[in-house]
Formats: sequence, C-alpha cells, structure tokens
Amino acid sequence: MSAAVPYLLAAAVVMPAVMGAAILLTLRHRLRGSRLASLASCLALTAIAAALVAHASGGTIESYALGDWRAPFGIVLVLDRLSAMMLLLTAVLAFAVMIYAVATGIDRKGWHFHPLFQFQLLGLNGAFLTGDLFNLFVFFEVLLIASYGLLLHAQGAERLKVGVQYVVINLVGSTLFLVGVGLLYGVTGTLNMADLAVRVAAAPAGDQSLIAASALVLMTVFALKAAAAPLHFWLPGAYAATTGAVAALFAIMTKVGAYAIIRTGTLIFGADAGAAAFGVAPWLLPAGIATAFIGFIGLFAARSLRSMAAWSVLGSMGVLLAAVATFRVEAMGPSLYYVLHSTLAGAALFLVVDLIATRRGEQGDALTLAPRFCQAGILSGLFFLAAVGTIGLPPLSGFIGKLLILDGVRAAPAAAWIWATVLVTTLIGVLAFARAGSLIFWKSSTLEGEIPTRALRGRVMGVSAAAGLLACLALLSLLGGPVTAYADAAAAQLFDPGQYIAAVLGDKTGALR
Repeated sequence: MSAAVPYLLAAAVVMPAVMGAAILLTLRHRLRGSRLASLASCLALTAIAAALVAHASGGTIESYALGDWRAPFGIVLVLDRLSAMMLLLTAVLAFAVMIYAVATGIDRKGWHFHPLFQFQLLGLNGAFLTGDLFNLFVFFEVLLIASYGLLLHAQGAERLKVGVQYVVINLVGSTLFLVGVGLLYGVTGTLNMADLAVRVAAAPAGDQSLIAASALVLMTVFALKAAAAPLHFWLPGAYAATTGAVAALFAIMTKVGAYAIIRTGTLIFGADAGAAAFGVAPWLLPAGIATAFIGFIGLFAARSLRSMAAWSVLGSMGVLLAAVATFRVEAMGPSLYYVLHSTLAGAALFLVVDLIATRRGEQGDALTLAPRFCQAGILSGLFFLAAVGTIGLPPLSGFIGKLLILDGVRAAPAAAWIWATVLVTTLIGVLAFARAGSLIFWKSSTLEGEIPTRALRGRVMGVSAAAGLLACLALLSLLGGPVTAYADAAAAQLFDPGQYIAAVLGDKTGALR
C-alpha cells in the first residue's frame, strides 16, 4: 500500500467531519469565514479524490483499518475503482454547488448551511468508502440527518410539508435497514462486507432462506434510497421544493442507493451466494423500467421547471437501475459511466433552472409566458445544453452513456425491454424539454416589455458554476475512451470479489496486507 493512501482515505472522511464541527462551533455567525472554510474543504476533497482515483486506476484494492483493529472486527475503509470514482464525483459536484451557493447568496438564508453541507459530504464519502454494513447504515444516517436540514434550508411552508414526508419515509427505511442487518448478523455473525461474502457463500442450506430474506430487505431499503418505483413518491416533491443548490447536491443522493445495490449485489449476494444470489434482479428490472417511464412522463406533465428537473432525476435513475438489474459485467461498465453523466447533468439542470426562476420575477419557474428577463440569451443556451445532457442527445455524454448501455445489455434476456425503455423515454424527454424551452424563451420573446432587473447576486459566478458542470459533461464526451475504460475496469473488479476479499481480510491468518 502506498504510504500516503491510508492518510488520504482517512482524510476523505475526517476532513468534512472536522470542518463541519469547526464551522458550527467557531464560524457559525461569520459568513465569510464559513464560506472560505467550506470552499477550502471542497477543493481539498477534490484533490484528495483525484489522487485516490489515480492510485485506484492501477487496479490495486486498498484497505485501511482504523485504529489498527483488523477486519472483520474493526472499522475498515476500502478503496477500489468504484469507490474512488464516486469520491471524485462527489467532490467535483460539491465544489461546483458550493461556488453557486456562495455566489447567489443561498447560504445566507440560514446559519447552519455550511456545517450541514460538510456533514452531508461526511455521510456521502463514508458510505462510498466503508467496508462494513453497519457503518454503511451509520453513514446513511449521517447524510440523511444533514439532508433533512438542507432540505428545509430557507424555510417555507411547502418545504416543511415535504420535509416531514421525507423524514418519515426515510425513518421507515432506516428501520428496515436495521432489520435486514440484524437478520444477516444473526445468521453469519459478521457485518464486514468482505467477511460476509465468504460466510454467505459457505452458509449451510438451512440458513439460505434467512440470508435471502435479509438480502431482499436490504435491497428494498437501497431501492427506497434510489427512488425506484413504487418507492419513488418522496423524490419529486422534495427535490422541487428545496433550493436550487441543495437540489443540485441531492442529485447524488439517489446514486448512494444505486451504489449500495451494486456493491452488495456483486460482493455479498453475488454468484457464490446460493439462494440469495442476485435475488433482487427479478424485481429490480421491472422497477427500473417503471421508474424510467414514471420519471419521463412526469417530466412531460410537469408545470414548472423545478418539477421538470426533479422528475428528470427520477427518469435517469430508472434508466440506470434497468441496466444495473441485468448484473452483467458488459452492462455494469456503461452503467457506471452513466452514473457520472446523470449526476452532473441533473445537478446542472437544477442550477440552470434556479438561475432562470430568480430572474423571471413573479412568474418564477412556472411554465407560463412572461416578458424577457435578465441574461435570457445566455440562460437559454445553458438550458438547451442542460436539456441535451439530461435527455441523452449528442454531443454531450448522455448520448454516449445511453449508447453504451444499449450495447451492454444486448445479450441480456430483457434486452428488448431495456432498449424500448431507453428509446421511448428519450423521445418523451425531447418533447418535454422542447415544449418548455419554446414557451420560456421563444414564445415569451414575442411579448412586449422586459422584467425589471433587480439586485441579482452572482450574475457571473452563479452562471459559471452551472456552466462548469455542463463543461464536465463535454469533458466526459471528449475523454470518453479513458473514462469508459476506467468504468469497464471498475465493473470487472466488481465481478471479481476475490480481490476485494483478499485486500480486506488478507491471508488465511486474517492479517491485513
């Protein structure tokens, strides 16, 4: 193991925890100091994640036992290609969103925005790095508690209403998570994921039914986090009601659920898991297809730009879950590429929509005619690019991602269903965004007058943050070869769990490497 890797792994989790506590205790009423600390933390996390991606690209899986407590008894952080990729995606997204929040003054609407933001990053990074199911639950709770506060940031009756629903639904999910973890621990006596992979594969026939039941409970919880139908109902209202910056950060929240499905579905409940092997696949595929159609039909039926952005996140999750549900290495690489694209595209759309809404006066984000507004020209271009990225049209990375998914699922039994889902929902998305764009920009331009320009914060930096995320989509296209090669290698690593198990449990004596 490289000498610096353990410190980088620990820093990815410790830094946002320490920074969040420091801002809360010493800088809560000092906005400028809080901003500088948050921006510095996000920038440092980006550098750390980039270094970890560079290390993981070599193919070596690294594990770090906190406090030198050996697995499976202690807390273990594990770095492989997938976890490194998710860390970098989180850091880039967080940095762009933080720039936007500072530039537009969204962080002024509550004293605890910056501590909550850092604790959210703590939960996300921890969930992607942990090698233990119980600690996955702990990090889920950390990011969910932080998300409760961020969702209600800036207050408002509608946010309070959807916030209560969000809390109740996720508390139910957390309870089910504990039930699933308890069942699995009762049968196997461990919650370390590498150790679980070994013990589940060696479990006697009499324990297989309980293991399969715990797998289904856990996958239900992860599907709830991923907003898979019919457990999707919490997402559209919550994402549409919160502030633009928070909704943009939440674009990665559903990916945590998808990550958990991928990680446990290939490591613990993989091909060697007996009756529990890929037990989620038979219902995950129809759930993914239904989620895609519900999301894009909701996108078409939406009557506001924020609702469109929220439904588009749901639709993209459906496409992702349908591809993941095949549990084939040929489809998993394209799915990981699509994770990168859909997260950045969804976040960019939320920021662009928020910029438009703040400039349209009383009309806000409603899909109604209104006179021209400030920066209409540049925002129309950004909206067009965000729509192209969200739908999956060339030249941005969504087109590449969907083509790769279509190619990756060709040999799957349900290939025809997935192809039909991707193509039909793409057409629905084109119609929905064409209608919205023509109404907001083209038809509205025929009205006389112009909405008075009020004091707008972050005219340059706010637009730049949204444009930066769209530039990342273009970069994913330009670097399509290296990125897809990395994603394919990550998929191959996922379907070879022996590497992961050896990195965490070490040799037969249990010593860590």
